[in-house]
Amino acid sequence: MQSASIAAPPPLQGIGLDGWRGLIADWSSDRQAFHVSWGKAMMWIFLLSDTFVFSCFLTGYMTVRVSTTASWPNPSEVFALHVGGADIPLLLIAIMTFVLISSSGTMAMAVNFAYRHDRVNAATLMLVTATCGEIFVGMQAFEWSKLIIEEGVRPWGNPMGAAQFGSAFFMITGFHGLHVTGGVIFLFIVAFKLIRGDYDRSGNYQIVEIAGLYWHFVDLVWVFIFALFYLW
Repeated sequence: MQSASIAAPPPLQGIGLDGWRGLIADWSSDRQAFHVSWGKAMMWIFLLSDTFVFSCFLTGYMTVRVSTTASWPNPSEVFALHVGGADIPLLLIAIMTFVLISSSGTMAMAVNFAYRHDRVNAATLMLVTATCGEIFVGMQAFEWSKLIIEEGVRPWGNPMGAAQFGSAFFMITGFHGLHVTGGVIFLFIVAFKLIRGDYDRSGNYQIVEIAGLYWHFVDLVWVFIFALFYLW
């Protein structure tokens, strides 16, 4: 008598090629609808999330500013620069703003040259933009040292008025300065790869535009910081 044979279970079937294609199509449906690359879409999502963070910081600053009972320091006096025996209000801040806004122009020209596949001029203008960012961060470091050493401002105290001034100033400008520093590193890396010809193989220079989106965002945030913190 022959023993009954036990049928082997059917092999597990994974997702076939058509299934993977369908899954990818589902996830990329929004990208296909707006006709943008993954890199640009992810940068927009990052910038949107960063907008929420800066909005929370600036909203918190304005709330503290209008609700504190102590006198708030006068920005024209706090951020004045002593030149030629006179205190010039907001001179350093004006130079910082001019340098950073000018870097948006060089970044826009870099993107223009990148779309023409002119990698030399694109990389050169990106290096100029990154240098402007370095100058901005250097002037910001000078501003911090002046407030800490000469004026005695601390995150937990301020001899010139409201104690919240120091914490709000160092948090907001420091967070923005960190973004500028990261952008400078990003620009140097992309410019180096441009010069080396890494993007010539694919013929896709869109990374320059993605870097430009980030840099223009950093410049735009500074406009709000400048208006709310230094002019108010």
